[in-house]
Amino acid sequence: MASIEGIVAPPEATAAVVESNVGDIPQWRLMVRRFRKSKLAVISIIILGLMYLAAIFATFLSPNPYDAQDANRKNAEPSSWTWSSGPAVCGVTQTLDTTNLAYKYKSDCHKTVKVHFFGEGYKYKLFGIIPTKRHLFTVDSPNKVLLWGADTQGRDVFSRTVQGARVSLTVGLLGVAISTAIAAIVGTISGYFRGAIDTVLQRIIEVILSVPTLPLWATMAAVLPRDMSVVKRYFLITLVLSLVNWAGLARQVRGKVMSYASADYVAAARAAGSSHRRIILTHLLPNAMSHIVAVAMLAIPATIIAETSLSFLGIGMLPPAVSWGVLLSDAQQISVVLQYPWMLIPAGAVIVAVTCFQLIGDGVRDAVDPYG
Repeated sequence: MASIEGIVAPPEATAAVVESNVGDIPQWRLMVRRFRKSKLAVISIIILGLMYLAAIFATFLSPNPYDAQDANRKNAEPSSWTWSSGPAVCGVTQTLDTTNLAYKYKSDCHKTVKVHFFGEGYKYKLFGIIPTKRHLFTVDSPNKVLLWGADTQGRDVFSRTVQGARVSLTVGLLGVAISTAIAAIVGTISGYFRGAIDTVLQRIIEVILSVPTLPLWATMAAVLPRDMSVVKRYFLITLVLSLVNWAGLARQVRGKVMSYASADYVAAARAAGSSHRRIILTHLLPNAMSHIVAVAMLAIPATIIAETSLSFLGIGMLPPAVSWGVLLSDAQQISVVLQYPWMLIPAGAVIVAVTCFQLIGDGVRDAVDPYG
C-alpha cells in the first residue's frame, strides 16, 4: 500500500501506538510516567526539594545566628520592609509596657536600614568545612533583620526554623530507612520460610505492636541523661522511632511475600534448583519493593509528626538542639500564641512538609501499578 506523506497522524492514533508499546517499556519507566501524571505529587517534590535545600544552606540563608539571644529584641515583631530607595527595613523603637510588663516595638520607616543581598554577616562554616561570612541577606551591625520576628529570648525565628528543618526533615528519612530495612528483612523471612520461624517472628511483632508508644517515649526521656550531646540524642531518638514503626510494615511485607511465594514462577525456580537466597533476591523482594516504597513514603510524615510531638512535649529533642518541635514548645501558652502569632510559623512548616510527603506517597502508591 502506498504511503501518504505530509499527513500527521491524529492524537488518538499516536496514543494507541504508545499504548500498544507499553509491554516493551521497563516497569520503572512506566512507574515514572504514571507518577508524573500526578501534578500534586510533582509539585510536592519541588516544594520538598526547596525545603531540603533550605535545610542544607540554613546558615547561608540565616541573617542572624539561630542561637544568639538579644535582650533588646524579645518577642520583636517581623521587620517591616520598604523599597522606596532600594531594599531596606524600617528602624525599630523599643518601649516597655508597664501595665503588661512587656516590650512593645514601633516601626519607624523614616529611619531605614539598608539590606545587603549576598553581604557579609556572622562567621560560619558552609557544609561544616568552608569558612565564610557571606549570607543571602544581611544588614549592618548592630541592626538586625527579623524576617519572621523573634522569640521570647530575642532569637531569630526564621533562622531557627530553617536550622530546625535539619533535624525534623532528616529524622523522618533516617528513621523510615532503618525501619523499612528491618521490616523488609523480617517480613520476607517470615513470609517465605513460614513454619516455626514465621510463628516466632509474628509473636515478636505482636508484642511490639501491643506496647503503648507514649509511655515508651516517656520512659526513654527519663532514662536518657539531659546533658547528652545533641548528636547522640538525635540518633537515639531516631533509633527508637525506627524500632517502634517497623512491625506494621513487616506484616504487610509478609503478606505480599506469601502470595508471591505460591506463584508458579517461584515453583519453577525451585524446580530449576535455585537457592533460597536467589529466589528471595530475584523474585520476591523486587516484586514487593513497589509496595514497600509506597508504604515507606507514607510513613515519613508520621515519623516527622512523632518527632515534633515528642519535642513539643519535652521528651524528644531538647535545647540547645533545634527542631520544629522544640520551637513549638515555646508556644505552648495561649497568651504567647495570641500576642506573638509568628511563634506558630514552625507549625506551618510541619504542615507543609507532612502534606507534601503524603501527596508524594499517594503518587507513588498509584504509580507502583503502572499496568493498572
